[in-house]
Amino acid sequence: MSSLLMGGRINHMIHACRRDFAPQFRRLIYIAKSPIIFSNATRYTQSLNFKISNFAKVVPAKSDVITSPHPKVRCVSGGRRRHFTENSRENLDKCDNTSSFVRMLPDSLRPYALLARVDKPIGTALLLWPCLWSTALAASQPGGGWDYLAGAPDPSLIALFTVGSFVMRGAGCTINDMWDKDFDRNVHRTKNRPLASGKLSTNRAIAFLGLQLSAGLGVLLSLPNMQYCLILGISSLPLVATYPLMKRYTNWPQLFLGMTFNWGAFMGWAASHGSLDPSIVLPLYASGVCWTLVYDTLYAHQDKVDDAKLGLKSTALHFGERTKPTLYGFSSMTFIGWNLAGFGAGFSEPVYYIGSFAAFSHLLWQIYSADLEDPENLAYRFKSNNHVGGIMFASCVAGSMASSML
Repeated sequence: MSSLLMGGRINHMIHACRRDFAPQFRRLIYIAKSPIIFSNATRYTQSLNFKISNFAKVVPAKSDVITSPHPKVRCVSGGRRRHFTENSRENLDKCDNTSSFVRMLPDSLRPYALLARVDKPIGTALLLWPCLWSTALAASQPGGGWDYLAGAPDPSLIALFTVGSFVMRGAGCTINDMWDKDFDRNVHRTKNRPLASGKLSTNRAIAFLGLQLSAGLGVLLSLPNMQYCLILGISSLPLVATYPLMKRYTNWPQLFLGMTFNWGAFMGWAASHGSLDPSIVLPLYASGVCWTLVYDTLYAHQDKVDDAKLGLKSTALHFGERTKPTLYGFSSMTFIGWNLAGFGAGFSEPVYYIGSFAAFSHLLWQIYSADLEDPENLAYRFKSNNHVGGIMFASCVAGSMASSML
């Protein structure tokens, strides 16, 4: 009799779960009906009660619909998969926990490290890779490489560009947060940033920005062909200062980000040769801009609900349901630009082109496998672009060395 009563209680709970909970939890409930679990009804009931109490904390009710003024944003919870539920956002936060290095810093320094995104090095890497591509391609030409190994990029240039990318990416983040602090308070992903949360004042951020720009100037003055590099580097500052504003005025803020983040395609060649070769640096720069449009559009889908509510613009909102076909097009343009740069550098050996195809294939995988309604999925694909940059750098080095041996 007690088993029948217990079984009835479980069936009642199962039907309640089917009625009230999101479909993604049904599979767990079906498992609960197996004979193995029924053999120990008391223990299972306790376990099911615990699970249900935890699910109830993260699953929105059917009436919980996230509204958005933007017609291209799908924000309704439920269905086959989650759509920006608090659970998925909490999982994303866990993936992006502050790094152990930042946690080790004194409390007085930690807000500055967070402002410069020291805990998120992927931004530095994405800024650095175009510098390294250009430096490696420049090594294929006489006088542009390392004196001790033909076709190899100069390690001192790699070190300088690494430091410069770290510093200037931090400066860009500081400028971005100063412009956007009022918006960031209303966006789940950014509400805890130092300026948005009030942990750091605007005046202190301005002083910190002065230190960052001074450090960036120091790197510029340390580069070979300093005068040419100084003019070229300073000419990028208008883009650095204004690209955070573009989300207010244009549907293409990711385009301006790409124009800013890929300036290194000019700097690497300029530092090596004291000039620019348009047949190489222009397609390389264009390929980097298209690459940025791919990865940052996927990234922007994480914030599309909040952006639509705040009236901000992005390619994620602009492309809407056409996001994936459009990004396939930009990936193809990226691939074409990489190959044109290699052709301009005189690469005839297949190793460079095999590498560029591998990087292109990675971009296609990102787009194909991206779930535009899952921030955790999108964050993983965004970070995987570090692999794309690394593959292309290895391809540039291999192509340059192969070309030098001919």
